[in-house]
Amino acid sequence: MEIIYLLFIVLLAGFLGFELIRKVPATLHTPLMSGSNAISGITLVGALAASGGDNNVLTTILGTAAVALASINVVGGYLVTDRMLSMFKKKDKK
Repeated sequence: MEIIYLLFIVLLAGFLGFELIRKVPATLHTPLMSGSNAISGITLVGALAASGGDNNVLTTILGTAAVALASINVVGGYLVTDRMLSMFKKKDKK
């Protein structure tokens, strides 16, 4: 029965995340990306705790997958934010 509750939470979080991100205007994308990178960093710490905190094989596998996906999200988010911010820098004319 616990797996049903966990699956419901994952599906609800995915749906709400999709709906929220879909309605963000382009001008707010970079500041929100920076904030979501900070949240992903917190998620990464939680995933690290989940991957090594139990002797259950399934917990270790899911925690390791969560660490990998959260790491990709953090690094990719910072790269995208850096690229978007570099578009607003003044270019040197020589």
